[in-house]
Amino acid sequence: MNLIPLLDVRRGGPIAHTRARIDAAASLREACLAPVPRWSRHICLSSIDRIAARWLRSSVSTYVDDLERVAEILGFPGALTLNMSYLFACTTSAANGPEGAPILRRSLDWPFAGLGRGVEVAWQAGPAGEFYNVTWPGAVGVLTAMAPGRFCAVINQAPMRRRTQSPIGLPYDAAINIGNALLREDGWPPDHLLRRAFETCASFEEAIELLSREPLARPALFTLTGAADRELALVERTEREALVLRGPVTVANDWQSPRPGWNGRMGFENNEARKASIRGFAPGWPVFRWAVPPVLNPTTRLVVEMSAAGKGELHARGYEAASWQSLPKPATADFTLREASVASLAA
Repeated sequence: MNLIPLLDVRRGGPIAHTRARIDAAASLREACLAPVPRWSRHICLSSIDRIAARWLRSSVSTYVDDLERVAEILGFPGALTLNMSYLFACTTSAANGPEGAPILRRSLDWPFAGLGRGVEVAWQAGPAGEFYNVTWPGAVGVLTAMAPGRFCAVINQAPMRRRTQSPIGLPYDAAINIGNALLREDGWPPDHLLRRAFETCASFEEAIELLSREPLARPALFTLTGAADRELALVERTEREALVLRGPVTVANDWQSPRPGWNGRMGFENNEARKASIRGFAPGWPVFRWAVPPVLNPTTRLVVEMSAAGKGELHARGYEAASWQSLPKPATADFTLREASVASLAA
């Protein structure tokens, strides 16, 4: 069973992480692309990489150079494509723990094999301080992270904008949404903006303000917990608007209150079932006791539980499934930050 490494990349960030873990990134790429015929990979991925690169250069992200440098270091088609692929589904819970410290729980569901056994924790830093990013070698943005004494935050995929209500119109709406994001939208990729928050925001409130203000390339759900009692919030984002909801919250892949013209990802019943399940395990239960069906499902690749209170706590576990129909099993030993040793960057 794999160990989740802790890598000190406070100097160099994702570029240093990528440079030190080229082989791990290549293995991850092969695992993710296993269903794609080898003969088509270069042509397809190179074309998508070019589209992604062109779009990124028109965005307001300050990390475009980082991503292009990562692609150069890795030297294989797909580095940009895999970075810009959007997380499939997630379940998140933000609540006060038994002693008042906020606790953030999240599962991350993605249809790619290899992500569970390839997960790593990058110890990063920015002007506002240090943070721990649960990530993969070659990834530039942040999906799940904890900054001790400041805040924790994660991203869930937001609902899908619908112009038609029939199932037949679903592919049409999906294509229009992607086309608008790539051809018209110049906002931040959500994972890039969350990295910006961890690097530059000194507090929970500053992070909420940044995530609410900046333009986004696609809708997203940002869940945050601070270091103090009752610092709990969900930021529901469209490309230019934000709704901030305070207090304990459970999040799947829909708005907290339905909105006309939007459909929650994964379906209403699936979202509600996952939220009800994770809500049933109050903070104070053993770590990951909540990682059971339907929160745990065939596409679950990662579960994380963390708190920014004090020196910070972070627990992570990777999962892999034998088939797309079977429940996944742990692919890593459980990671606990306070017990982790920093791995050599030469490893």
